[in-house]
Amino acid sequence: MQTRYEYGGDEFIFVQLSEAMSLEANFKGIAITRKLKEASLEGVHDICPSNASYMVRFDPDVIPPEEMMARLQQIELEMEGLDDITITSRLVDVPVYFNDPWTHEALMRFRDRHQAPDSTDLEYSAKINGYDSSEAFIEAITSAPFLVSMIGFVPGLPWCFQMVPREKQIEVPKYVRPRTFTPERAFGFGGAFSVIYPVQGAGGYQLYGIAPAPIYQKDQTLFDFQESIVFPKQGDIFRYRSIGEEEYQAIREQVEDGSFVYHKKEIQFTPGEVLADLEGFAERALRRLYHD
Repeated sequence: MQTRYEYGGDEFIFVQLSEAMSLEANFKGIAITRKLKEASLEGVHDICPSNASYMVRFDPDVIPPEEMMARLQQIELEMEGLDDITITSRLVDVPVYFNDPWTHEALMRFRDRHQAPDSTDLEYSAKINGYDSSEAFIEAITSAPFLVSMIGFVPGLPWCFQMVPREKQIEVPKYVRPRTFTPERAFGFGGAFSVIYPVQGAGGYQLYGIAPAPIYQKDQTLFDFQESIVFPKQGDIFRYRSIGEEEYQAIREQVEDGSFVYHKKEIQFTPGEVLADLEGFAERALRRLYHD
């Protein structure tokens, strides 16, 4: 589709890059919004990137709306192709305790709101995605990295899109009716997106496990939160690593004593090279994260 530009009242411009989420659309949005941020335009207050769109809040008394619109269109025109964009990102090891007792208790409490009340979320999700077991489904989740495509709805919640060919994409529906309770740091899936719930609250995504480390920390006592109360950033590449109860408890102790630090590496790539060979890129990214 052709990019759609729309005004939102006097102070906002909404830009839709694609009707559906795709790695191509998200990479393009990351490049545009980062270039806009680097420009440090006077009068631009907020830049809010999303899965396949972005929104800009500006002061119309400082920069006229038509000038702001023209600047955004010019940035898009200056991007000749995805091969010419270099994205600097973080590879992050994200431990997840799958099939843990806490999220299991929560999801079993709300079976009357689920499509398959006689199974668990893992069993249901594995079945509808063509896997023979929950273990094989977990392996599919942990074998390839996920791109953090946006942050939103509640502080720190990362929407993550698996970097695999379309035919291997995991997809699951939300609950028929949302739960009124989801544990803090629960790991789940909805549509084609994985998430980690930053705080306890309601939710409708399928629940598979729990992360021992926070992605949101108001008190900012941990090293990774010194600059922001939110850890994930759009463009991060997460690798969910399956762990057992013993490692989960060890990491929780590190979080409590303030010594926990996410294992991460910087990476640079062009969207073109990623899209040309997703499986090859995933292999190189994981090798860099754990071995380089």
